[in-house]
Amino acid sequence: MRRTVHILAAVAALSFGFLVSGAHSQQTTGKPNIVFILTDDLSTNLVQYMPNVLAMQKDGTTFANYFVTDSLCCPSRASIFTGKFPHNTGVFTNTRPLGGYDVFVARNNEPFTFAVALQRAGYKTAMMGKYLNGYFPVKHGVPVGWNEWDVAGAAYREFNYNLNQNGRTVHYDSQPQHYLTDVLAGLADAFIRKSASGAFFIEIATFAPHGPYIPAPRDADKFPGLTAPRSAAFGARPGPDAPKWLKSIPPLRPIEIQKIDQAFRMRAQSVQAVDKMIGQIRSTLAALGADNTYVIFSSDNGLHMGEYSLRPGKMTPFEIDIHVPLVVVGPGVAKGHVVKEIVENVDLCSTFTDLCGASSPTSPDGRSLVPLLRGSTVGDWRHVALIEHRRPQRDPSDPDKPMRYGANPTSYEVLRTEDGMYVEYEDGETGYYDLQSDPDELKNTASSLSPEKRQRLHDMLTANKECKGAEACWNAQRLEP
Repeated sequence: MRRTVHILAAVAALSFGFLVSGAHSQQTTGKPNIVFILTDDLSTNLVQYMPNVLAMQKDGTTFANYFVTDSLCCPSRASIFTGKFPHNTGVFTNTRPLGGYDVFVARNNEPFTFAVALQRAGYKTAMMGKYLNGYFPVKHGVPVGWNEWDVAGAAYREFNYNLNQNGRTVHYDSQPQHYLTDVLAGLADAFIRKSASGAFFIEIATFAPHGPYIPAPRDADKFPGLTAPRSAAFGARPGPDAPKWLKSIPPLRPIEIQKIDQAFRMRAQSVQAVDKMIGQIRSTLAALGADNTYVIFSSDNGLHMGEYSLRPGKMTPFEIDIHVPLVVVGPGVAKGHVVKEIVENVDLCSTFTDLCGASSPTSPDGRSLVPLLRGSTVGDWRHVALIEHRRPQRDPSDPDKPMRYGANPTSYEVLRTEDGMYVEYEDGETGYYDLQSDPDELKNTASSLSPEKRQRLHDMLTANKECKGAEACWNAQRLEP
């Protein structure tokens, strides 16, 4: 049944003003809670505009080398849910035939997510916001593993959207209080309050700051004059050894730079509501005495805006797209600590189940980050991150369809090592970028690699992109360049 949420009801649902009658302690269950905040297209250069995330970095642990399996929404999220690489989930794009919600389901991924494992272990689980591309609130139901389900479809404009709320379609209109990130904040607060007496897991997956970068009305005038970062890669022209797809990109025009600056400013504005939500959630947890709770902040992928002369987009093998934030606070988490080891979004499934004492039915390709959260040194850790990308078909329904000159690279696989990035493209081109001498990845030095080094990297990449099963994949990730 579809209904329109009335103003008074929405205000009541979203209000954080009511007080708990005395700060009471959470009942001891022996099991921790997890609040997982997953943003959409949030690159590392936006964290500086999020004071509550900066506070999390002081209060917890930051993973300085955290990468996604693909710089694209659906394959990245599929890897988070299952702990598996795209070649093992079968989800490579946002839409058919190689991806999207329908392919995720058809490949039988839903029964093997961390949500199913946590629910079987006695957790109340909640999913709010964005699930997978191609999920439609009116058409689709509540997947296995979730007790609470408040999920939207393509709600990128933050207003005038539907939520599937536990099987019922609820419509939200253009009133300021229906700004989607704020609605999710209110629903999350209510779930935490009613679930705090037991063990719970909640994923709050915002659409912000995905394009069209709509901020909350209260934030629309913030950061006047803010421009996109002018790194060495901004506006850089491809060198003679650049891949063909990049050589085809023309220089940025002044009007395009102006639009990029405006878009970056809107992105900084749009994450203010996310940051506010994080502060409110942490305050609620403190008021409830729910100190046995981990709060985890991350993004599904990054976004380039002018780097390498590219117009706004993603899907490249470069750091700006594949390297995203991961910050964790919670009991026993080292404070103000920075982890340098290579970690990847396939590790989140194992981390959630490890923290909560639940594993079956998952069998992830990654490994639990819990020892690293505790500040321990872990021997025999991975030496590479695998990134896999399939060039998507042009689909007008895809919210991530590349804009002109926004990058639509040839299909590729990448090994991100401790000090370099090695990429093999489907058309036979290769790339190697020495991150020690060239942190902005401006010079492809693949032609100067020794035959032995090139063969070693190729063999390692082959082992990673063809691995099947948790043991084989972990062994591939631990190969040394």
